[in-house]
Amino acid sequence: MNCKNCKTEIHSKFCPDCGQPTSLKRIERKYIFSEIENVLNFERGIFYTIRELIINPGQNIRNYLSEDRSRLVKPVTFVILTSLIYSITISIFYIEEQYVKFQHEGGKISTAMTIFQWIQGHYGYSNIVMGVFIALWINLFFKKHKYNFFEILVVLCFVIGIAMLIFSIFAMLQGITSLKISQIGGIIGVIYSSWAIGQFFGKEKLFNYIKALFAYLIGMITFIFLVISIGILFDLFLQHSSTLNLME
Repeated sequence: MNCKNCKTEIHSKFCPDCGQPTSLKRIERKYIFSEIENVLNFERGIFYTIRELIINPGQNIRNYLSEDRSRLVKPVTFVILTSLIYSITISIFYIEEQYVKFQHEGGKISTAMTIFQWIQGHYGYSNIVMGVFIALWINLFFKKHKYNFFEILVVLCFVIGIAMLIFSIFAMLQGITSLKISQIGGIIGVIYSSWAIGQFFGKEKLFNYIKALFAYLIGMITFIFLVISIGILFDLFLQHSSTLNLME
């Protein structure tokens, strides 16, 4: 018979090319518990990934890129999962938005604010987009290290994921204690990100951490500036279209 996944001819219980089983077992209680155990596994699951990225992020991410990609959670999955945790946390504890409200005359919310509100509710996707801009600056600042853009993007998925967990902890503490400490979490998240990125490129050099901090901040500013610019241009276009319609 042929493999149902890659169509290779097989004569055993597993495909010799892709490893797909000849026949899949039915999904039962044991399968579900096994999947949960794999996700929460302290040796190669989400908790293991978090622990390793906190203790020694630089070395562990380098290992993921060049040696072993089976122990850490996939980077895109990790950043989306941690962003979801953050979104759920601020929803439960009703943390106010930190964005500046751009309004037109008459109190109408601008397009830029509408985009920021979308970002607030879709952190998984927006973090990946923001990571693209940060990666561009990191690629420029650390050009001599010969990592390509996509490898740096993987680094940022892991780093931003831990930062989102830090934000989540402080958002939860603010919700419980009513103390305004979420901004402290934001500062700690940026410090962690700079430290992790700098460690990835060589923890012995202090200048790497400084460059990482500037690359991270400039990348965030570039992303915010682009959102505001798109919002302003779109509002001007709508205003111009409305004026032309009135003239007609």
